[in-house]
Amino acid sequence: MGKSSSKSGEPKIERQVVFKSEDGKVFRNPAIYYNENDKKLFAFAEKRTSQDDSDAVALVMRKGKVNFKSEVKWSKPIEVMKKCSCGYRPMNPCVVYEKHTETLFLFFIYVNETEQFQLTHHLNLARLCYITKKKNEDKWSEFTDLTDQLPEMNNWSTFAIGPGHGIQTKSGRMIVPAYAYVGPEDEKPSPHAFCFYSDDCGNTWECEEMLPETSMECEMTEIFNTNKGDRLIYCSARSLGGQRVQATIDKTGFHTLTTISPLKELQKGCQGSVISFPAQSGDAKTSQEKWLLFSHPTTQMSDWERLHLGVYLSTSTARSEGDFNLTWSQPWVINKGPSGYSDLTYIEDGWFACLMECGEKSATDEIACQLFSYDEALKGIPGFQT
Repeated sequence: MGKSSSKSGEPKIERQVVFKSEDGKVFRNPAIYYNENDKKLFAFAEKRTSQDDSDAVALVMRKGKVNFKSEVKWSKPIEVMKKCSCGYRPMNPCVVYEKHTETLFLFFIYVNETEQFQLTHHLNLARLCYITKKKNEDKWSEFTDLTDQLPEMNNWSTFAIGPGHGIQTKSGRMIVPAYAYVGPEDEKPSPHAFCFYSDDCGNTWECEEMLPETSMECEMTEIFNTNKGDRLIYCSARSLGGQRVQATIDKTGFHTLTTISPLKELQKGCQGSVISFPAQSGDAKTSQEKWLLFSHPTTQMSDWERLHLGVYLSTSTARSEGDFNLTWSQPWVINKGPSGYSDLTYIEDGWFACLMECGEKSATDEIACQLFSYDEALKGIPGFQT
């Protein structure tokens, strides 16, 4: 049973450890999806034998039956994709649901060699793959490799997707966030965020154009869509320090945003998660208006030590395609102490789940799930007014 927190300002429901690093096992790169029909969470992570990227050995999953006012009852963990005997290892889980065929896609990169080797030699040894699970089926499919269908990859030094979640828009487009290192062979390659997308339920995939700014891990969410098929996608991407890269995607491509209240980036940068959700108050609650929630560590102590995972709220997004005005709140810290990568999902009725790297000594101690409500977030955010 989830316990109520006695500490002021913290979520009322106690976070639950989903993947525990111990006995030669280290879990990284969380991804989460909520199935509203079944009231279940699907939590994914990389399983490694050490903290090193090169020691990834499997992608693991646990399912959680949700009672969002008290607890999540988690199933036992299972390995859904393993390292190949040929040396390719699965990394960066990124989950997206296709509603028309009721199919859950788990994308990942299948990679050989280290990232540094690939960047040094301008040799892309990462492959874009996915497995699927259809409704009422217990087993996952064999993996599908899309790499040879996307000739653009031949020009990249390497690339990655997610980690975290992708989306499907109201009109049916599936979007998988990604970034690739590009540049001339006689220069150091630079990373740029973009996405893979499909307009035919995941049968074929294409590449969106890349952001011109240096940018890395990203997530995207839909904030506006009309019956005419006009859509507006918001993107939040990791930078190399200073401010996060924020952008929109419409039918004409990527457009970098300058927001009223910029989102600060840590000195070395960090992955963050963003979702849109139905407006929760006033007249907006009965409209189609979408608000945004973003999660990210708020403090950096050393080169790679990050602390205090916070959630940020924006209630001033898009009421029409030409009316986009974004203001972010101050963070509400939902995990005090070491914090790393995270992934958000909207459950329903104003409730959210955050799957996050955290721990007492290190952010790689465990991956835990925290449930919280919009009302809790509103009370926890310093001085925020809707």
